[in-house]
Amino acid sequence: MSPDDFLNLLQTHVESFGKAVATEEGEWIIKGFIDVYRNIYSISVDTKIVSKVLELLLFPMFVEFAVKHGLRTELSPQQNFYPDLTFIDEKTGNKFAVDVKSTYRVDDSTVNGMTLGAFTGYFRNRSSNKNIKYPYSEYGGHYVLGVIYTKCDEAADERKQFTIGDLEKIPSVIRDFQFFAQPKFRIASTQPGSGNTKNIGSVSKIAELVYGVGPFAKLGEEVYDDYWMFYLTNDMAKTLDITRPYMDWQSYLAYKERGIDALREHRSEIVAYADDKPVGEEEEE
Repeated sequence: MSPDDFLNLLQTHVESFGKAVATEEGEWIIKGFIDVYRNIYSISVDTKIVSKVLELLLFPMFVEFAVKHGLRTELSPQQNFYPDLTFIDEKTGNKFAVDVKSTYRVDDSTVNGMTLGAFTGYFRNRSSNKNIKYPYSEYGGHYVLGVIYTKCDEAADERKQFTIGDLEKIPSVIRDFQFFAQPKFRIASTQPGSGNTKNIGSVSKIAELVYGVGPFAKLGEEVYDDYWMFYLTNDMAKTLDITRPYMDWQSYLAYKERGIDALREHRSEIVAYADDKPVGEEEEE
């Protein structure tokens, strides 16, 4: 199974994900947490809580997807490990990484955004096993299964307590789900996620997320890798005591163009110099 084949199958399957999380009216099927005395406590609209519960609801759908297409599913061994799910083709052994990400609508065309994983650690050292199921380079593709929803802030009141008999009266705290699946690089932005994190940020326009037309989409994954493998935050640059080489799209372009004309003009000399390979380390005087 090729990376394109996997993506096409995943994009087709996500069309059925709505039934796993929402009623016919579009409301979230989760109403709260229940205790042994059958008391129901309202769920929070906190994004971390919502994201985790959504993951739990979707896992059976992923298992169904894997069985249908001859894939083996492996979950992240620990919290904060990448990715959430690893799919392995039973025939070829090809691996595909899928992270489940969710975000809420800010308006009809924009979401709050999402983080797409670290741009340090295993992302840069692609043979590393630290905080990742398999080394990054062993995956044939890196994908995001995205969930977009609308928050119902007026319905969220964590102080409220209900009983089983109140189930139909309990309001849902989120609704109107939209699912998408895209390669990570196609929905990445040129800025980190919120705060001073070392995580790649996503684009925030819904159309760019759903159709995978972010700033790296046309330029390709190689440019995405190059941009984020060498990106430095302010704190990272201060620690190294250097000036940030670039911080956005325009400064990245200027950085890559710096000296390129001279290099092209002297290409033949550079190629000739490349033949003079050192035979060993020079001794210090």
